[in-house]
Amino acid sequence: MEIRLIVIRTPDTQKLSDFYALLGFTFEYHKHGNSPFHFSTTIGKTVLEIYPLAKNQLEPDKNLRLGFGIANFDETVLLLKNNGIKILSELIETEFGLMIVCEDTDGRKIELYKN
Repeated sequence: MEIRLIVIRTPDTQKLSDFYALLGFTFEYHKHGNSPFHFSTTIGKTVLEIYPLAKNQLEPDKNLRLGFGIANFDETVLLLKNNGIKILSELIETEFGLMIVCEDTDGRKIELYKN
């Protein structure tokens, strides 16, 4: 089994895609059929898409937690700090490796692992 699609909904797609671009993602802005314009990138075989909030959705789901292995870890953490991104933890040694936890522009906790 593989994860093939992750969709994140936000009130500000540009702002959220700018955050994920700091992590090294390159997004394409497009739409499929009747769907709204959104940002899309591929991580291996997984597509990560950033969509506007659904019609009846008042705020983004802040309980979703994502984790990414980062190749330029130290440089990326410095870039996040220099761009005012909230870092919630210092470097932590876990069973999965060294990581920090930061917050995306919607308030989701994002784990960044040193590759």
